[in-house]
Amino acid sequence: MITELHTQRLVLKKMKVSDSASLFEIWSDPEVTKFMNINSFTDERQAVDMIEILDKLSLENKAIRYSIFELASNRIIGSCGFNALDFANAKAEIGYDINKNYWGKGYAPEAIQCLLDYAFNTLQFNRIEAKVEPENIHSIKVLQKLNFTLEGTIQEYEKSKGKLIDLNIYTKLITD
Repeated sequence: MITELHTQRLVLKKMKVSDSASLFEIWSDPEVTKFMNINSFTDERQAVDMIEILDKLSLENKAIRYSIFELASNRIIGSCGFNALDFANAKAEIGYDINKNYWGKGYAPEAIQCLLDYAFNTLQFNRIEAKVEPENIHSIKVLQKLNFTLEGTIQEYEKSKGKLIDLNIYTKLITD
């Protein structure tokens, strides 16, 4: 897997433990984690643990997560990546989060488009999926901007923060 990807304004670098302070700042914000399947972090050690889990998945070629660096400031402004890689079926599931100070600036679509280009052009994947809570309007707008298709709602699909939640599944095919 490529460990560094570039866009016009961003660099996506495979997450490292040294990113933990910046990622903790993002993952400790209740507004950012509202629709994530984690509770807001209260200690930087939680960010370190998360990065180590993601690194293990990356070594097993099951997932990869990137820290999103804004080129202008060289600051970590979020993370994105492939939550699940399925090489046998040429598909992956994406996920992303952005520091709320950077919301509305087009960084999420830019980072996700970079993931799509990598998935379709380098990995030769056919399908990219994103599962989003129906109330997560901002994330849905990002996916719509990138021409993802709403395939439907999976009812009571998984537990998040102690309760079963519905998830909308959005997809983009290489032919879209």
